[in-house]
Amino acid sequence: MTEAAPENVDEYVAGFPPEVRDVVEAVRQTLLRAVPTAVESISYGMPTYSVNGRRVLYFAGWKHHVALYSVPTMAPTLEKELANYRKAKGTLDFSLTRPMPYDLIERLARALVEVQGKR
Repeated sequence: MTEAAPENVDEYVAGFPPEVRDVVEAVRQTLLRAVPTAVESISYGMPTYSVNGRRVLYFAGWKHHVALYSVPTMAPTLEKELANYRKAKGTLDFSLTRPMPYDLIERLARALVEVQGKR
């Protein structure tokens, strides 16, 4: 039997062991600070951030990393900073064994909102 999917982001975060939960919550707060107009929801079983009705970014916590999803190729200067975190098309993985680059995540979230607004 599988666990029920979380109904909201609070439930999602609460489902992690403490050492992962703290980082997942910090990523969440970073995204909310970067995009205060974002609406949080759960989609595809993970936290989703939407602006003006458009899904901009998803993230998920894992045992060894936190991943951000649906991240297109960004402007060259930002993309250069993201290069070490790219694992698959549209996916960034941030290892839990290294310092979390909250500043980079915040700048990325702001840039994504700007890019999405032009589509």
